[in-house]
Amino acid sequence: MTFLSSGKVNYNARIERASSLASRYSFAREVLGFYGKIAAFQKQFYEQLPRKWGKQPIVPPGGVLRGELNLPPLIEPFEKFLALLQTEAPGPLSAQARLLHNQSKDAWADMLFSSWKTGLLESLPQDSELPAHVAEPLNEFLGRAFLQPYAEFIVSSMLPPNLTMTVCRCPRCNSLPLLGVLRPEGDGGKRYLQCAFCSQEWEFRRILCAHCGEEREDKLPVYVAEQFPHIRVEACETCKHFLRTIDLTKDGHAVPIADDLAAIPLTLWAHENGYTRIQSNLLGT
Repeated sequence: MTFLSSGKVNYNARIERASSLASRYSFAREVLGFYGKIAAFQKQFYEQLPRKWGKQPIVPPGGVLRGELNLPPLIEPFEKFLALLQTEAPGPLSAQARLLHNQSKDAWADMLFSSWKTGLLESLPQDSELPAHVAEPLNEFLGRAFLQPYAEFIVSSMLPPNLTMTVCRCPRCNSLPLLGVLRPEGDGGKRYLQCAFCSQEWEFRRILCAHCGEEREDKLPVYVAEQFPHIRVEACETCKHFLRTIDLTKDGHAVPIADDLAAIPLTLWAHENGYTRIQSNLLGT
């Protein structure tokens, strides 16, 4: 099985594509504009990591990504990240960032460690007025958006794993897939899954549900909207989950993370038809 290592992450491509799509799709302009600011922060954070990393090895012992956390290069950027969200994020997220910004650096360290392990910022202050069903997605966003460049930096230094079978979770960090990606190969396209956390891609069978493993073709319908001819909604009638796939054989200029954020109508359509996304993107679009 093939595993694609991204090498150095091209944040400029993500930022430029988000800007281009924002000018094309007015309904996604606010979402893509906010993402552009997040991606600009991630780019700066990512580029600073090599000189701030210290003497600790980049590749974790045993190649287990979610093992140790190198905290020293994280605390100062986390403070800047929370400050950015307070001024640029929508109301509830801004309020949550303001609440966290008032905590101690020791508390931040505990939060980041819990997020690195579980995907959520736990050990949170108890004075938040946000209901749990609102606070939890915001905390997931905070952990994913901030730690994603850190995870991408680590995996860019790791050798590809030896995959002997098709797997539905990331071989690097065990996260769920965010997207499918069809990359040109021969006269067609080879299917990959892209991790929702560390952004790595691994080869995945074309006719197979990435959530429950259903492999009967008649149970795996594919929907494409005229508005987004290069984006597929790959559904499963067995588990009622769907995966969004960016088809680079139809649009070689697409940048999967950015194009996915713009496809808001496809999410609305899927939900109206009873499908649940395997893993939402950072902004839930």
